[in-house]
Amino acid sequence: MNTVNDSKPSALELVEVRKQYGDHTALDGVSLNVPEASIFGLLGPNGAGKTTLIRMVAGITGPDSGSISFFGKYLTSEHINEVGYLPEERGLYKNMRVGEQAMYFARLRGMSKAVARKELLDWFERLEVDGWWNREVSDLSKGMAQKIQFIVAVIHKPKFLILDEPLSGFDPINAARIRKEIIRLRDEHGTTILLSTHDMSSVDELCDHVALINHGRKILDGPVNSLREKARAGKIDLIFRGNLISFTAALGSGAVLHSANSMGDNVHEVVLGLPASIPIEKFLKWVTTEVDVLSCSPQSVSMDDVFLRAVQDSAANKIEQS
Repeated sequence: MNTVNDSKPSALELVEVRKQYGDHTALDGVSLNVPEASIFGLLGPNGAGKTTLIRMVAGITGPDSGSISFFGKYLTSEHINEVGYLPEERGLYKNMRVGEQAMYFARLRGMSKAVARKELLDWFERLEVDGWWNREVSDLSKGMAQKIQFIVAVIHKPKFLILDEPLSGFDPINAARIRKEIIRLRDEHGTTILLSTHDMSSVDELCDHVALINHGRKILDGPVNSLREKARAGKIDLIFRGNLISFTAALGSGAVLHSANSMGDNVHEVVLGLPASIPIEKFLKWVTTEVDVLSCSPQSVSMDDVFLRAVQDSAANKIEQS
């Protein structure tokens, strides 16, 4: 996974965007900055406001207040052909043939018939649906239909691609194939991708940067690696052979013992918290003089952990403020 360089120019910038539906506030002053040629994860529980935000970027609706900029210019209807959109709600015309329908959508995007056919045949072969060109859409399985809709969303080579739950319903093999294509679009074509998903394994594998929205507000935003490191809070996993009591006493005030588990044969597994002033290399040099170190590594923190902690902290803060 490539880490976003914060110096990259913005593909999409939202500033204090608000949207109200009657008494319901869908977005409450959300600001985001999506760097060019990145995969940006848009996360949040159901009803958080993600769909409203996506529909604004896709040009389906507009904000009540705030601004949305698209590659440095205010987003208008003129930019729509530069956006690809795979909505969560899938839908193809079942009474058309697969190739005929794909051509129809490509032509709607302004592609010539010859170019559209060439590009579509290439994508059909790439995603192994080339034998379905003349088949009825109604014959497609759910997974095959999703492949066709993914192709339709990217066929016009959009600068900005919105993918809403793109892996939903795929088997592991085809999910891996789509992930590979998403990465290729970023790396080879410079496509900026806004990925909305509940699949945290995809976020871990694909995303450079994420934002978490809850109850219409942004509660977390940053590069994936930075958010993981912050959530790790200096914790390391250490397994050693030696005297646990003596080891704990020798720690002093520099490191914090979070948990300890004796594994037998005088072997112990501990979780420690190191302050930022103590690099793990420096700690490891010291600890090897005290005990027989069997393994030592930074604690692994998944985006699932980051997501859950952020939502819980947000809920706790909301209770405190009420």
